[in-house]
Amino acid sequence: MTITEKSWAVKTPQQVHTIMSAILKKEEEIDQDKEHFWVLGLNTRGTTKYIELVSLGILDQSLIHPREVFGFAITKRVASIILCHNHPSGDLEPSEDDLGITKRLVEAGKILGIEVLDHVIISTDHYLSLKEKGIL
Repeated sequence: MTITEKSWAVKTPQQVHTIMSAILKKEEEIDQDKEHFWVLGLNTRGTTKYIELVSLGILDQSLIHPREVFGFAITKRVASIILCHNHPSGDLEPSEDDLGITKRLVEAGKILGIEVLDHVIISTDHYLSLKEKGIL
């Protein structure tokens, strides 16, 4: 699913949380308990060109591959992306899988010339930015 009808200026992880929480709340209730992995594609001014749901997983995991993450980013010719996924458990601590895929996607982005600006993990009321935490 891709959302493109509205553009948002995204400057902070708090803004990512606000936007993505609103999108998640529009999901069917049963799907809100699944892990979602989104990509926000940004132009050179930091405004969204698209938001794409790359993976809808299970309670605690989503399958992510650089091919899916960067496919639309290449097509839309974005300058950068922000990764975002939810933790239905509410525990925002990144897992080893979260850290591993983030590192892999940052490296893929470097090769493609599409910068990964942040990876934001959200819950209902809170967020954790890997950039702010010094991991990215």
